[in-house]
Amino acid sequence: MKIKLSVLIFLLTILILVSCDRPDCTNTNPVFDEYTPESEVYKQELTKILQTVDRRKLTYWLKDYRQINDKEFLYFYIQGDGLCAVIPLQMKHWDKLEDLQPKKGSGRFNAEFVNLEFDIVTGPLSTTFIYKSYDRIID
Repeated sequence: MKIKLSVLIFLLTILILVSCDRPDCTNTNPVFDEYTPESEVYKQELTKILQTVDRRKLTYWLKDYRQINDKEFLYFYIQGDGLCAVIPLQMKHWDKLEDLQPKKGSGRFNAEFVNLEFDIVTGPLSTTFIYKSYDRIID
């Protein structure tokens, strides 16, 4: 009986750990393989796709923090509804994420951000994704 309980606890622990990981996704869009998330071609392709999918069906997982030309970005894996990409969100404010800014994202990498909201700002020369908010974090 003691062995069965130990095995059950072990299996439940493995299940919990596996369920918290970002699901695998396979990119089928050659643009996302050939260009970096910072490139305009990549951002324009991602924008085009985001206009055709239901953003509420997408999942977002924190990938990285980067500072580029005095601007701060959080990079998220963005996947679901046939999409498998990375989105760089410019952080013009850190509402609800104040603890992440000094740590540069550390401690939250690979966490899921539920209902991540952002604006897409397109100009004649560039496209920018700007962080707005999120509902909750699943770590």
